[in-house]
This record gives sequence, structure tokens and C-alpha cells, in this order.
Amino acid sequence: MTREGTPASVTWTGQRGQPTRLLLLRHGQTEMSAQRRYSGRADPELTELGLAQVKAVAAGIRAVHGTEAVAAALSSPLRRARQTAEPVAEVLGATLNPHEALVETDFGSWDGLTFTEARERDPELHGRWLGDETVVPPAGESFAQVARRVAALRDELVAGYPGQTLLLVSHVTPIKQLLRLALDVGPSLLYRLHLDLASLSVAEFYPDGGASVRAVNTRFPTS
Repeated sequence: MTREGTPASVTWTGQRGQPTRLLLLRHGQTEMSAQRRYSGRADPELTELGLAQVKAVAAGIRAVHGTEAVAAALSSPLRRARQTAEPVAEVLGATLNPHEALVETDFGSWDGLTFTEARERDPELHGRWLGDETVVPPAGESFAQVARRVAALRDELVAGYPGQTLLLVSHVTPIKQLLRLALDVGPSLLYRLHLDLASLSVAEFYPDGGASVRAVNTRFPTS
């Protein structure tokens, strides 16, 4: 049976088999995110507010997720993601493992700069980068490259955890790429979808290639 109680062979949307459900959690606030700076492979810690956000997620995620078992928790190896993942994985009773595919985009020499600073430094390149996922920041990584590694991770998880629920703690771009895969839409989603810090989105991927998005940008208020 599926989670909705309908026969597992087919759902009301026509997808077959049981989906792998991904709980997609963005990390909490850092000083760089508070200052709206590109934060790719830099490794800042969470701020006090970021730690409070994580505490709120850990307390509230059951209300969104329910009591279903979480088979595993995967996290970007960067510190801000691990600091977010550890208490949430503990609440869910899941073993936490790092996964390189969940790391944020490498913004190269723009890392640590604000939008305005990056645009002033490389006006022509920055302008093209904003509308073309194949454009690479100086010494960095394109959004298209992120998309390929995230798609490979999706395939790995659907094959390895059929019908199970996983927690993935990552950054804004990998999470957007997973939602993009689930919605089967173009790269415009990357530039138009807003995801808050410490927000939760939920996507399901079926073994027959189907997918559905069940939640986007769910927030957990801090006390």
C-alpha cells in the first residue's frame, strides 16, 4: 500500500510503485547569509539565531513529517549544514552521514561578496550568470554542474531507498535543483523560487520516473 492507502501499483496521478520521500532542509542562519553574501564553499558557523532556528525545526518537524520512520539522514559536509542536521537527525532517530553532492555551489572568487560587489567586479560575466545556468563564476561551478551532481544523487537515493523517507540537509541551490527535478521545469525556477533559511521542503520521487512536491519553504517560528 502507498502512504495514502491506495494500491501500491498505481497512484491517483498515475505513478507506479512507492516513492522515496525527501525531507529537504536548508541550513540555519550564518553571518554571511545575514549579510546577504555569496556563501558557497566558505565554512561559517551558525549564528545564535541560526541555532535557534535549528532548535525550532527539531521541535516542529514531526508536525510536518509525522511519525513515519526516517531511514537515513544525509548532510552537506559544510559546517553550517552539519550544525543544522545533527539535532534534527537525532530527533528523527536517523543516522547522519555527509554527502558531497549536497554541498553548495562553488561561487569561486565571488564567495564572500555581496551581489553588488560581485556585479561591480565582473559586470558582464555576472549579468550572464544570472540568466544562464551554464555560465561559470570565476574559478567556480555553474548551476548546470550542480544540477548534474544532484540528479545523480536523486537516482542513487531512489534506487537505494525505495518507499522510504530520508532527511537531506543542504543549501539553497541543491534544494532548488531537487525541487526542479521533481517539478520537471526549466532553470528559471532557480532565479524565481525563494527558500528561507531553516525552511523545509518535501519532494517524492517514484521508481517509474514520476515525482511530486508536497511542501515548499515550510518555516518553523523561533520562540
